Order: sequence, then structure tokens, then C-alpha cells
Amino acid sequence: MNRRLAGVAAALALVLLAVAAVAATNPAFLITGYDTTTVEAVDGDTGESLATVEARVADGFLKQYVGLSATDDLDAGEGMLFVHGDAAERAYVMRDMAFPIDIVFVDTDGTVTTIHEAARESGSLTRYEGTGKYVLEVPRGWSERHGVDPGDRLVIDRE
Repeated sequence: MNRRLAGVAAALALVLLAVAAVAATNPAFLITGYDTTTVEAVDGDTGESLATVEARVADGFLKQYVGLSATDDLDAGEGMLFVHGDAAERAYVMRDMAFPIDIVFVDTDGTVTTIHEAARESGSLTRYEGTGKYVLEVPRGWSERHGVDPGDRLVIDRE
């Protein structure tokens, strides 16, 4: 009986080790799904709607670490919204990205503070820095096409 229990324990340990190895090489494997939210860009002076994006919400460490690196492409009306606990100086990188993006840093009140056009990279990781509680990643050129600039606002449909 003890031999059988030891065999089962050894098999279970091997399965757990295999799962840990897969998760270490591909953390997206552990993500079971994303909530989504609508994000509307609004002109900071006139209040006019500039654009709307349906964004996946990255509101935990693992989702934020993986980001869009497990995504092959984004459609024009898609994005990812990173939600942090507070507004702070942040740096984002293009780890394992398949396509270029705009990185939009947003303060607690929804004000856009910084926008970067980030190129797809191989090798070194450029740090894209800004201040914000939220960071919206959208297809590259989205901000320019829709006239979204620092000082404009993002209205986030959450809760």
C-alpha cells in the first residue's frame, strides 16, 4: 500500500513539475480570461468624444506581466487597459510583442499624461515611461488618428 501511495505521489509531483515548467516559459498559460471594459477618449477642452476602445483589463500582476505579449494582433477598436492601485511613475516594455502599439498613461482622474508610439522590438527592451494609475495599450497610430493628446481624458466604464 505504501508503494502505491509513493508511486501516486511521485506521479503527481512530475505533473506539477511539468505544469510549473510550462508556466515558467509561458505565463499566459495560467491566465483563464480577461474582463473587458469600454474606454472612451474625450477631448480635454470640449468634452467631444474622440474614440472608443473595447479593452481587456489587466488588473493583476500576472495579467500585467504578460500584457499583450500573448496576442498576435489588435483590431482597430481593441486594446488592453492596465489598472494599478495608484498613480505613480511607471515604465512599460515591449516584451515578446508581435506588433507596435501606442502606450497611453492616464492619471487617477482620467487625464492622459503621456503617449508613446512603441515599435515592435527584438533584443533590447526600451523603457516607455509615464505617470498614471491606468495605462491603455492600443494599435500604433491610434492616438494620432483620433487626435488623442496629453490633457485629453479617458472615460473608463468600470464597476
